[in-house]
Amino acid sequence: MLLKLSKDPLKLFDDIWSGAQMPSLPAFRVDISEDEAGFYIDAELPGIMKENVALNIEDDVLTINAERKQETEETKKNYQRVERSSGNFSRSFNLGEAIDQENINADFNNGILHVTLPKALPVRKKKEISIN
Repeated sequence: MLLKLSKDPLKLFDDIWSGAQMPSLPAFRVDISEDEAGFYIDAELPGIMKENVALNIEDDVLTINAERKQETEETKKNYQRVERSSGNFSRSFNLGEAIDQENINADFNNGILHVTLPKALPVRKKKEISIN
């Protein structure tokens, strides 16, 4: 079995939008850390409910989608004002083969999405072949 290597192991978690200036795509801050067991992404999503956050993987790309819906209402003696705002936020990261995609988990607490990406077990590169 041949092992498909990551596109570039030094750029494992580069945001795929990092080189592009896209002011129309609002983003959110993320912290990425690593230890011997895995990688960890902490995404700051203040004011966003857990139900409005989605995490997907497609073709070795992890995408965090979030939607913010906000409504404020002010009622005074002579008037009533209701303001609504909403926005969709998305960040995507290349994963590669170094991540055990079957065991990724996520937790959402106080506006922070914590994603745990365990490292995949190393593939054995040495094999003895019998000669007939």
